[in-house]
Amino acid sequence: MPGDGGAGEVRVLVYQAALDDDQLDAVRTAYHQVSERLAGVPGMLGNELLRNPMDPSALAVMSRWESFEAFQQWEAGAGHRADTAPLRPYRDTRTPVPFAVYEVDAAY
Repeated sequence: MPGDGGAGEVRVLVYQAALDDDQLDAVRTAYHQVSERLAGVPGMLGNELLRNPMDPSALAVMSRWESFEAFQQWEAGAGHRADTAPLRPYRDTRTPVPFAVYEVDAAY
């Protein structure tokens, strides 16, 4: 059906913060470390580091997954916490919840 391309895929956003240029460099370095560790994870389609142009201290790592089940399986695995550890010090504590999970309902 038109407009349903990607339906069922999942996007996970983890909110990060960089309060100065040194922290921004550290977040970027940590993002690349984590991305290298996650290359080839079953069900993961890719990820991006996003920066808010209205608040440059606000960042997010958005990962794309083929399904919610694929994300859950990886998240429940033994390596999940170790693989993402380099980014953990930069979680954005200004937000009440440090992450969000969305399922794609429709896409073009």
